[in-house]
Formats: sequence, C-alpha cells, structure tokens
Amino acid sequence: MTSAAEPRTALADRLRADFPVLEQTVHGKPLVYLDNAATSQKPQAVLDAIAHYYYRDNSNVHRGVHTLSARATDAYEASRDKVAAFVNARSRDEIVFTRNASEAINLVAYTWGNAEIREGDEIVLSVMEHHSNLVPWQMLAQRTGAVLKFVGLTDTQEFDLDQFRSLLSDRTKLVAIAHVSNTLGCINPVGEVIQLAHDRGAKVLIDACQSVPHMPIDVQAMGCDWLVASGHKMCAPTGIGFLYGQKDLLEAMPPFLGGGEMIADVELEGSTYAGLPHKFEAGTPAIGEAIALGAAVDYLTDIGMDEIEACEHYLCQYLFDRLREIPELTVYGPEPNADGSGRAALAAFTTELVHANDLAQLLDEAGIAIRTGHHCTQPLHKILDVSSTARASLYFYNTERDVDAFIAALKDTLEFFGNILG
Repeated sequence: MTSAAEPRTALADRLRADFPVLEQTVHGKPLVYLDNAATSQKPQAVLDAIAHYYYRDNSNVHRGVHTLSARATDAYEASRDKVAAFVNARSRDEIVFTRNASEAINLVAYTWGNAEIREGDEIVLSVMEHHSNLVPWQMLAQRTGAVLKFVGLTDTQEFDLDQFRSLLSDRTKLVAIAHVSNTLGCINPVGEVIQLAHDRGAKVLIDACQSVPHMPIDVQAMGCDWLVASGHKMCAPTGIGFLYGQKDLLEAMPPFLGGGEMIADVELEGSTYAGLPHKFEAGTPAIGEAIALGAAVDYLTDIGMDEIEACEHYLCQYLFDRLREIPELTVYGPEPNADGSGRAALAAFTTELVHANDLAQLLDEAGIAIRTGHHCTQPLHKILDVSSTARASLYFYNTERDVDAFIAALKDTLEFFGNILG
C-alpha cells in the first residue's frame, strides 16, 4: 500500500519492475506500453502462480483424492473466494468462472434470456457497447422476437441518462450496459441505471471489463443482477474471466453447457445438475489460468484498488494536459475533471493528417504500443463518423515518462505528415 505522502508517480516506479515484459526494447527503443484497455501486462507473481501449477500441481480438479488433485482443487477454489471478496459478492457461489467476459454474457443470454425473454419484451443497451455486449442480445432478440432499444450520447459524448429514463417501459426486461466505455472513456452512472431499471422490474447486467481492473467494485452496493469481467485486463492470463450473479438468479437459471463437472447424477435417460457454481462450469476448466487470476487479485488487492484509481486519475489528468498541446487531434469522450477523475485513463483520437493505422505503425517504430481500429465498437464509430480511432490507454504501472515519450513521438509523426501535406 502506498503511503499518503508518496507521490502518485512513485507507485508505477516502485511496481514497474514486477512486469518483466516492460523491460525490453522494440525497434531499438524502450517499450512504452499504452494498450492496456485491450489487455494488461502480467506481474511476476501471476507468471509464477501459473508456472507453479504446471510444474508442481498439474492435475484435474474436484475428481481426485491424490495429493496433486487436492492441491489443484484447493488453489482453484481459493481463487473463487478471492474473486468473490474482490467484488464483495455475498457468496462464493455467486462467482462462475468463464473463458472471458464474452462467454459470461452469452451464458446469461442463453440461460436466463431464453427462459425469460418473450416476443415484444424490451432489452435496453447503449450505442457505446462493446460488440460482446451487443451481439448476444441481438441473437437473443432474433430467437425470441424481443425489441432492442439503444441509449444515445449527450453533447459531451456520455451516457444519456435522460434518454434512458424515456426508454424504460413496463415491457423492459433487461438493461445491459458497460460500466466504462473502452472508446469514450466515460464512466456510466450504473447506480442510477440499476435503480431506475429495478423500479420497472427489469434485470441489469453490467459489463465491467474496463472498471474492475481500475477502481473498487462492490456488487452489493451497486445492486446489479449480473456483472462480467475478463481476467486478461486485470493482470491475469487470457482464457479466464468470471460472471457474478445474484444467487437466486443463478439458481433459477438452467445450465449453459452440458458435460462433466456440471452434473450431480447421470442416467442414460437424463441427468440432474450440480449446485452452484459448478452447474455452469462444464468440463475441465482453465485451472492454471483461474489460479493465476487469484494471484492477480492478490496482487491488485495488496496495492489497493483505491490507490490504483487515484494513480490513474493523476495519469489521466497528465495525459489530457499533454494531448491539449496538439491542436491537430480530435479526442473523443468527456474531458476529465480537474483532478483527472470522471473518466478512464484512456484517450481515443483522430487527426486529419494521418490515418490511425499508419499513425500506430510509425509510433511502433518509436517503441510506442497503442491500439487502432474500431475497438469492437463499430456502431459507436459510425455515430462518431469515423472508421477508426487511435487509442492510448494507461494502467497503474505507466508513468509520466511513458506519456511524454508517446506525446513526443506523436508530435514528430504529425509534423512529418504535416510537412508532406504542405
């Protein structure tokens, strides 16, 4: 835990050495990794956890009485306890391990959605949703005849809460929105959204992929019915994510996939299913990845999510202060507050001087890693009237030096293209 007197930048300086991948050069330049909204880097403690499983404890879980199986099972289930505590779930049974957040959303759509959504029922989404929080609901609407409604943007490119109120009706059965936009960086008012939806009798799913790694999350205080997140954005490996669901809802939902592990008894003519959370975890799970997710949760908890959030507020303020030096840029989403709060520490932007893809390639030559494209938000990009944006996204191990290197390379690149265009 960082002391109150320790400068915000000291957190990154102190922890950066925990991330081996950052200690390298790219094209002869020190790596500056600013693609954290796509995936975060992994600390040594997480790498050690997954290696330890494969070196020492590799065995299937829940099925064996031998020592390796017992150790693997204990570590796997301990990770569930850690995730439950991390988001303040009431019970460990409310945490279901999935491959990623996309699978978690599909789980809800194919179980609760198929059972509860009928023709004419309404599902409210927003225009800023990641494709993973659009396509499953489009497919559900096609299967059931449900109606999709979409919340638009305010003048500051934030979630339009007034329009959301107007879209709610007695036919609204589900609201599914991102907590934080991966393109606009806005932090959506999920507390008010959940209360308004519940007042209408609707359920709420929160896509927390861009919030769980960056701020404290309390699902009980939030009051959501489901929440999903991906491990690879929160210092854990790829191939592991989780679904939080209120216990009564999960108990009422039918299984998603059939197979081993999710059963109580199997007869030739039929089966009975295991209790929570195993009812939703068919087959051999991603054991090493889940154990490493627990290690990532330990790592983040040891730092303190309040401290990570405060660090990123500072970095957000610093990033936007530096971006304002470049008038050729159009930056999307709301401005941060004076202290850097009010939005995520990421910036999606365009310039008329160069296409985003070409810009990213040239920045890569300077050792700067950013993301370009539509960031799995094609409908939002159409509304913004751009086909592609460049995005720089920060995490707690980034420093002002990273931002300065990015800005210097960005200025050099824009000056180069400006001279060409004359």
